[in-house]
Amino acid sequence: MAERAQYEELARQLSAVGAVKRDMGRILPPDCPAGSAAALTLLGRHGDMRMSRLAELLAVDMSVTSRHVAHVAARGWIERLPDPADRRSRILRLTPAGVDQLDELSRRTTHLFAERLSDWTDDEVGQLIRLMGRLRDSFGDCRSTPVRLPAPMAEQAAPAAPVLQETTRTPAST
Repeated sequence: MAERAQYEELARQLSAVGAVKRDMGRILPPDCPAGSAAALTLLGRHGDMRMSRLAELLAVDMSVTSRHVAHVAARGWIERLPDPADRRSRILRLTPAGVDQLDELSRRTTHLFAERLSDWTDDEVGQLIRLMGRLRDSFGDCRSTPVRLPAPMAEQAAPAAPVLQETTRTPAST
């Protein structure tokens, strides 16, 4: 098992993920913010699905998912079809325009990584992919799995301020 100093350094190095995500956000087309890009990517990867499944995959509230879906639907990138199993529900499906938008997002992302990692070998990129996948798998659905700290660490980790409950804000009607 790694030593505490290694885990501390890992935490510091993972802050670079924020810089990568910011760079990726900068290359998105103006009419396709990150939430919309994520929704399109998940539909492209997993196929047709209900909005509840998309919310689960995005790990956000249904109201947030609904806004992303409304945005991409308004641009003609997805269609909302009646669910044959439950007519009250809708199935989300990429349209040909959505597939084109997803291809453009992929092209831009690939170009960004090719540019930023141009001095990396193919083996290094492959190793990063494997390790990032393994890291993701190790965390799984971290929202539902509580972290159990050893007794001495749990005492140090007690919150100094009260924990706020997560709330969802809805824009006011005009």
